[in-house]
Amino acid sequence: MENGVRLEKEDGLALLESKNYLGLGYLANERRRQACGDAVYFNNNAHINYSNVCKVRCGFCAFGKDPGEKGSYTMSIEEIAEKAEAYGAQGVTEIHIVGGIHPELSFSYYVRMLKEIKARVPWVSLKAFTAAEYDYFARLENVPVERILQELREAGLNFIPGGGAENFSPRVRRIICPGKLSGERWLEIHRAAHKMGIPSNANLLFGIIETDEELVDHLLALRRLQDETGGFYALIPTAFHPKHTKFEDIPMASALRTLKVIATARLLLDNFRYIKAYWVSSSPQVAQMALSFGANDLDGVVREEKIYHMAGADSPQMQTAEELVRLIREAGLTAVERDTYYNVIKRY
Repeated sequence: MENGVRLEKEDGLALLESKNYLGLGYLANERRRQACGDAVYFNNNAHINYSNVCKVRCGFCAFGKDPGEKGSYTMSIEEIAEKAEAYGAQGVTEIHIVGGIHPELSFSYYVRMLKEIKARVPWVSLKAFTAAEYDYFARLENVPVERILQELREAGLNFIPGGGAENFSPRVRRIICPGKLSGERWLEIHRAAHKMGIPSNANLLFGIIETDEELVDHLLALRRLQDETGGFYALIPTAFHPKHTKFEDIPMASALRTLKVIATARLLLDNFRYIKAYWVSSSPQVAQMALSFGANDLDGVVREEKIYHMAGADSPQMQTAEELVRLIREAGLTAVERDTYYNVIKRY
């Protein structure tokens, strides 16, 4: 670090195997401080999960349902727009929109969804659809994914979330999500978006069946794409929640594992400015500890998160801005409310 030498695979493995947790946290914090000082970011955001009907049914997911299955739902465009309008009235600056791979909805549904939301709340950023959804839209319409991205951008798309990445290892994907797009295809879609000027985030799922080597390989693949395009804003490492999934016998990742993964990501991803401590996945308490292990973003207020809560997350459905500011201040850092692009709205 002192000499500006980039860490490589063997370094990442050494970090994940280390038992010197405080030393690891210290190094990650130093890297975070070099990258962006002592600011920790959050935003006033909301989630809309338009449907949980999904034909892929990944083994690690508790959210997806078959068509007609008890508990399945699909929102109408009007219901989505009304929910977005209500969120806009609460001061939301970003709406995060993802759902299942629905076998019956036409592509026009998604286009109309974004257009209607933008008509009601034009000032709100739309962070919409994962790479798995874009891959499906492109196959549904039999067109290149760039065409899909262009049409949705014209409808109001601003940003792409990082979901669908899980772990890029073919071995891991064969076991946990055999029907989902490949890791290479995920990277290809984000590359295409970046080249079109559409920024994105990147996810990492950990604590399921991945090896340390597969986890490090995933991070390095993201780093290579970021070297190429510079289009990623944040990495979101998310711990696997086993409840109500096909992998219920796997114990949930410990707090120490979470902190170690976040610190390793900060140290390896020298070209990512923001590493999120996603409190929905890890709990507000562990997310707060992660601020001493290289993380510098608590995501946001969130409101109505369904995907992790269906898998047994016992974190609250939302956090107030005041509570997020308290968590950040107690960690001795500066709380900053941001927009989707990390422009400062308010510094506390």
